[in-house]
Amino acid sequence: MQINSFQLIPVIDLIRGQTVHAKHGQRSQYAPIASALNAGSAPHDVVAGLLKLYPFQLIYIADIDAIEDSGNNFDLIEALRDDFPQLTWWVDSGIRNVNARMLYQANLRAVIGSESMQTLQDYRAVSYAYQSRHVLSLDMRDSLALGAEELHHTGHFWSDDIIGMSLNTVGSNAGPDLTQLNALQQLNVRRKTPANIYAAGGVRDVDDLLILKKMGIKGALVASALHNGSLSAEDLKKIQQ
Repeated sequence: MQINSFQLIPVIDLIRGQTVHAKHGQRSQYAPIASALNAGSAPHDVVAGLLKLYPFQLIYIADIDAIEDSGNNFDLIEALRDDFPQLTWWVDSGIRNVNARMLYQANLRAVIGSESMQTLQDYRAVSYAYQSRHVLSLDMRDSLALGAEELHHTGHFWSDDIIGMSLNTVGSNAGPDLTQLNALQQLNVRRKTPANIYAAGGVRDVDDLLILKKMGIKGALVASALHNGSLSAEDLKKIQQ
């Protein structure tokens, strides 16, 4: 899937066992997804619809119930992993400390969201528990950094894979947050070994993806543009050329 160092990563947001349409990060208002790729909002059907569009190899899951500390979709996530063994999964389950259930398994990689890490000490403990094999999501809302501030101000504590998550641009059709991504790249060049940076939020079409690719961004997390037809199979092939 990785050609010319750019990767397209579909996003699935889960609430109470259903795939929902994430918009502006206002999670209380998320409704079951309506997709041009499949009927209904059952996660298995959504994944099947995505794979009919394009042979994705990696899918990102946001377990909104777990992130909001109102339950979880762990059994469903593990069923998806078992039923689509060819896929790799990045999963944000709102991990806050080392006492959280560890989902690190074969083909399943934990995403640690900065919004869930109130202190650097909590983050470093979790990072150590995952032997730094997690993905770090640097979450922002309305240009404000969420969670432990040190993670946003230095790349010293980063993992090898970083997501620049702009929550208020999710599902907004407003374009990626290039300001945030440029800031992360400035921190990244100071690292001895640069991390892979992925963009999340606001991607509208193939032109946005081409801009991100030209910037040196490793890949993009995408949902709305796939489900509303703004990104076609031809577009996804184009970005890999």
